[in-house]
Amino acid sequence: MSYSYSHSTAADSSSTEGWRRLLPWTKKWASGLQEELGSRSGLWSLLKRVIAYIFTVSNGLILLWISTLWWGERTVFQDSVKTCAWANWEKWPQGAAPHHVAFIADPQLVDPHTYPGRPWPLSTLTIKFTDQYLRRSFSSLQQELGPDSVLFLGDLFDGGREWSTAHSASPEGRYRKYNDRFWKKEFHRFVKIFADPWNEGDVHIKHPVGRRLLTGLPGNHDLGFGSGIQIPVRDRFQSFFGKSNRVDVIGNHTIVSVDTVSLSAMDQPDPETGSSGTGTGDGAQPNAPIWKDTQDFLDRMSVYRGRAEVEALRMLGNQSEGRLFQHRAVDILEPSIAHTAQPEVAGFPTILLSHVPLYRRPATPCGPHRERHPPSSPDLEEDERNAIPMGRGYQYQNVLTPTISRDIVSKVGPNLVQMYSGDDHDYCEMSHHEFNGSPAEITVKSLSWAMGIRQPGFVLTSLWNPIDPATGQSLETSSGRSLQNHLCLMPDQLSIFIYYGLIFGVTLGILFLRAVIVTHCPSAQGSPADPILPLSEHRSPRPRPARYKTPSSSTSSSTFPSPGGLASRAVNATPLYPSYPGAETGDVGSPKWKPTRAASKTTMIRAELVTSVKQVAQVVFAWYFFLIWRW
Repeated sequence: MSYSYSHSTAADSSSTEGWRRLLPWTKKWASGLQEELGSRSGLWSLLKRVIAYIFTVSNGLILLWISTLWWGERTVFQDSVKTCAWANWEKWPQGAAPHHVAFIADPQLVDPHTYPGRPWPLSTLTIKFTDQYLRRSFSSLQQELGPDSVLFLGDLFDGGREWSTAHSASPEGRYRKYNDRFWKKEFHRFVKIFADPWNEGDVHIKHPVGRRLLTGLPGNHDLGFGSGIQIPVRDRFQSFFGKSNRVDVIGNHTIVSVDTVSLSAMDQPDPETGSSGTGTGDGAQPNAPIWKDTQDFLDRMSVYRGRAEVEALRMLGNQSEGRLFQHRAVDILEPSIAHTAQPEVAGFPTILLSHVPLYRRPATPCGPHRERHPPSSPDLEEDERNAIPMGRGYQYQNVLTPTISRDIVSKVGPNLVQMYSGDDHDYCEMSHHEFNGSPAEITVKSLSWAMGIRQPGFVLTSLWNPIDPATGQSLETSSGRSLQNHLCLMPDQLSIFIYYGLIFGVTLGILFLRAVIVTHCPSAQGSPADPILPLSEHRSPRPRPARYKTPSSSTSSSTFPSPGGLASRAVNATPLYPSYPGAETGDVGSPKWKPTRAASKTTMIRAELVTSVKQVAQVVFAWYFFLIWRW
């Protein structure tokens, strides 16, 4: 027997063998492709879930609150100060190097004396937020502007005059428990608010003499006023803040600080004798311990000015050597250090600082920048609403008396070009035409938002007076003006809180709308709609069946159990409307029966709203407390 094979059969056999060898690789490739497509689909599904998790209503509101709080606690302060940049308003010749000064008035740190009837914790929150506002304002001033000198115009504390010392006590009995230790705590508050951020402005130093911070000028809330001042209280203030009556040369200008709250005791009656402060016929001088130091300072003004100006010229000429000590008997207040080619008084332009504004005619307008009552018309010579009111009361007086005002101006010097004061809390600018040269006076706004004004502020002053170091004579006479002023306004804190309240209302409205939509349209959240009727019911253990009693004749036959001890379908059927909290039970059609679907939706909306509010609030409050803690 013989066999024969055709060529086609051999070829088919070879092809089949090749496909058998290729089949495992094809299956492996197909399996890998399927896995890759599956992984890509999984990644895309995961990405969609992440996007859906991030871009939610709650996260959007959290982002809104984060940006809002950053604006209200940081940005608004920085932007307010940036608008007052020196280059935006000072106009000096090219190449000028002015000395930049900031005047701050009436910070009046809030204490138990400020709002005596305010309960805890509202009193504590008031102190916290006012301190926070002051520090942020002053810190922004240092960081953005970095003035060469900062001068305070009194009323550093609000109740400093009331806190007892070892030798004095407040006339107000309710404040006598606050002793010297409490005052020192208030001093540390002041240091934390104003002294600690002071170095933040060192990056702006331009002058070789460095920067100066002067806090010695007292206000009536620091010491009291006139005959109400207690000497131990004043001594304590000066021991911590420096001399109240002093002469400083800043920016080639002579700055004269006068303790006018003590000087005002001259024309007030003595609280014990009732006689006038100007003295009696037998030479007695009531209240003399209060006002005499300031009066002596004014009487010897030429000596103090000469000493300060000579020292400034010596430092300006870099003459650290070459002092001549004259061996002769001189008055103790007369400068004992001589220097070649030194003038007695260089004649620098003079600036007067007083906490209480100088006298002016009643109804003298304060100008357009007064916040409480803007001027009725720019051309009015008298505007009672726009003016500083003339009044006095317990430990205060709105303006100095005419006698004291004339005495100060006449003794400060003939080169008086500008005066700065505080006390009123609002801005006021006017010119004293009754004095030679008609010097202008600016009453500086309070820096605290708790002093009856909506927009606190401070005054920036640019001083430029190039001089000959040998003689002290001014080299610039073309402009005729050696200083420029600018009012810088800080944020309205009350408006910021109102804006927070509006955002809070919008947040609640959006979250409530979201809760309604999620409850009625669950598919809007990407999940399948929940059935209206429950698919399962949690059943408690079946109770032991009771013995059946013979029904009465009035009982319907439908109430008898079916054979085998099983109840009918109607007896064991699940109610159409499951019971929810607040639903009343009863037979269908009875007066007690009510459908509970509406009650269920309300409960669900409330639960969803509470959950979303908590989710937003926990992040927002954590962020807000961080901003407060970090000032």
